Amino acid sequence: MAADTRVRTPWLLMYHSVAECADDPYRITVSPARLERQLRWLRDRGLRGVGVGQLLRARAAGRGGGLVGLTFDDGYADFLTTALPLLRRYECTATAFVLPGRLGGDNAWDELGPRKPLLDADGIRAVAAAGIEVGSHGLAHTDLTTADDTTVERETAHSRSLLVELTGTAPAGFCYPYGTLDSRAVEAVRTAGYHYACAIDPGPLTGMYALPRAHIDARDTSVRMYLKKVLHPLRRRPLPAAPAPAATVPRDGVRR
Repeated sequence: MAADTRVRTPWLLMYHSVAECADDPYRITVSPARLERQLRWLRDRGLRGVGVGQLLRARAAGRGGGLVGLTFDDGYADFLTTALPLLRRYECTATAFVLPGRLGGDNAWDELGPRKPLLDADGIRAVAAAGIEVGSHGLAHTDLTTADDTTVERETAHSRSLLVELTGTAPAGFCYPYGTLDSRAVEAVRTAGYHYACAIDPGPLTGMYALPRAHIDARDTSVRMYLKKVLHPLRRRPLPAAPAPAATVPRDGVRR
């Protein structure tokens, strides 16, 4: 009988905005105090948050113990002003999935929620300069499962090209807007040259181009964080064995 070559999925946490926000119908906001408590909870248990690319490379080299992937979707401006200082305080890094087609705009796709400003070009460059992995969330937060083929190609490949122009580095990671995906979207991401992609609960599509994540919001106390960590390997499908994504090589030729 053939050996099972699958591996346990890494624990990836999905954040969005970090701010004080009383009106939060989509549960996308974590207060600065709550984020700090969550980062302290990780530290007190010997865990450290890192970007997804770094985590995947460490796991492939057998050094992934104690690392947790931190992701921040949508590219909110408060990542730079509020989340980043807290990450630095707890010696963490992260992956910020941004929208190069909405530079300096807002989260207009959230019909019920309050408008939140997004990073502009200078903000994205500042995030990258701070050592944070920058990935693509598409151009305009479009559901790839309902878009036509031309739009899917632009959301995946063109957004990657724009981020190369902005940061000088080709992003390794993609994040599916709304967490929705199908086989066509997965293939588009692969064809565009990404090394991995993040979803939420991709089910049978789980793999390097459909990594599951745990949604984190303002309700997640220490008890809830513990339960999410314990339940993660039980609720998520294992990954097929695959090589880790290569380190990105920017225009200056320095591997990161």
